Amino acid sequence: MKLFSAEELGAIAPRDYVEALRSGFMGEVTAPPRFVGKTPPATVFFAMPAWNADFTGIKTITLKGDNPAKGLPTIQGTYQLFENSTGTPVALLDGSELTRRRTAAASALAADFLARKDASTLLLIGAGALAPVFARAMMAVRPIKRVMVYNRTPEKAVALARELGGEAVMDVASAAAAADIISCVTSGHDIVLKGAWIKPGTHIDLVGAYKPEMREADAAAVAMARVYVDTHEGAAHEAGDLLLAQKEGRFKWADIQGDLHELCRGTKLGRKTDAEVTLFKSVGTALEDLAAATMVYLRAK
Repeated sequence: MKLFSAEELGAIAPRDYVEALRSGFMGEVTAPPRFVGKTPPATVFFAMPAWNADFTGIKTITLKGDNPAKGLPTIQGTYQLFENSTGTPVALLDGSELTRRRTAAASALAADFLARKDASTLLLIGAGALAPVFARAMMAVRPIKRVMVYNRTPEKAVALARELGGEAVMDVASAAAAADIISCVTSGHDIVLKGAWIKPGTHIDLVGAYKPEMREADAAAVAMARVYVDTHEGAAHEAGDLLLAQKEGRFKWADIQGDLHELCRGTKLGRKTDAEVTLFKSVGTALEDLAAATMVYLRAK
């Protein structure tokens, strides 16, 4: 069995993850509903299996919201990959890093269909472990020249901006109004992005809210956009930004324009004009883990 550390996963080019997911969404993959449970003390446990004709994989992760205060990652876990022809386990990967890489790749894949071709200014709302991975993934699909970072803890924004060669911003409304792509990668329950701040032609990327009662964008932001999701099924259960906008009468589920399966297969169109606002809501799917893990394993085989 091959072992892949976080460092090894991080050394692979972001574009390779994007293309692995593109192939995954174009293929035939079975991804049953994830198992979610709570273990003491206040830890959320996920098990996410998926398989295609050649490989089966399962990710087991824990999510602990107070870990950053202890200097530990919010998400920790492993991913095990099996070869279907023999049932042999062939790889064990760092689940936390795999999650970061595939999550960023899914958003970058969506942006490849939905962001303007000339999008050059990126705003990151949130400065946690996901944020730098997202910046580099977006740089792989669009000509990003300016990166702005906003965080409620300014020191974290400054540190990340320095790492990315970008700039920390204190006025999120003004930064949003200047951005071509806005990626929200927070872990709180509060709105961090408002529709009133968004200019025509912006692409909005919502990632952090992972429960139906959580949201990062207000209903106005959802209402003004052409909305896409990673999977219809996952969004229907977990996309709090959309579910809450629907509850407030600002969004209809039938207004979803498509998911990543449909975009990658060409059965639904992405951005139509440079002036429209597009929005991608990600909740994650085990297909993404399987596609990314298989790519990592095969390139090292």
